[in-house]
Amino acid sequence: MLSRFRQSFSQLVGASFLALLCVLAIGVLQIPQLNKLSSKAKIASAEEIEKEVEAEKIRLNLLQKFPNFGFDNLFAGWVFLSFAQYFGDDEVRKVTGYTLSPNYFEIIVDRDPRFREAYLFLSASSSLYAAMPERSVALMEKGLKSLTPQVPPRSYYVWRYKGIDELLFLGNPQAARQSFEKAAEWASTYSDSESKIVVEISRQTSEFITRNPNSQKAQVAGWTMVLQNAVDDRTRKKAISRIEELGGKVIITPEGQVKVQLPERD
Repeated sequence: MLSRFRQSFSQLVGASFLALLCVLAIGVLQIPQLNKLSSKAKIASAEEIEKEVEAEKIRLNLLQKFPNFGFDNLFAGWVFLSFAQYFGDDEVRKVTGYTLSPNYFEIIVDRDPRFREAYLFLSASSSLYAAMPERSVALMEKGLKSLTPQVPPRSYYVWRYKGIDELLFLGNPQAARQSFEKAAEWASTYSDSESKIVVEISRQTSEFITRNPNSQKAQVAGWTMVLQNAVDDRTRKKAISRIEELGGKVIITPEGQVKVQLPERD
């Protein structure tokens, strides 16, 4: 029995070592390419940069088919770090845009659909910047099939991200209303104050849409969440601009807190 245990342990270590080597190998190949994109932004032509982006797209397609070796969570986390470098490279993104954002998240959702924090970046980068809300919503719908109200904790936020994309970027208020109702339903399974607030504002947004499918108050509520969860200054400025255009008002308290007043009329 001891010999079988040693053999099994050796096989496990060997497989783990091989998987980690493969991930590291891909990282060594991919990260220099991403760094090249950054350095070329100022010295290369738009055509050259576009070629590099096309090469990155091919690499992402290969990663989509890469065997998991039982390390899906690790792999998804590593791809997310690659996305963060891609998304944060403002100079290159001014030339190429954010069209590869959904490609990163397709891999992440397939490998680790319970990676809740990733969905916020999926919504912001794919819907707001890449102008691909259809893909963003489709990926969230796919991921939600693997989620429950309690797994991962506070998974109700994914329903809210989905509802925001449907309301603000797809122009589908009825789908958004159903997503907000689902967010309230899942959040109601928690007893903490944060979840209770989510229940209240999700139901309120759903009621706004029920009364008026083109509700400005509902849109302001959506942009308020975009503002509260903004991952960069560009998103914050965009959210504040849209809130004010819709008749809302953004107030910064002396303590630095951000409060939003809904439009008086809907």
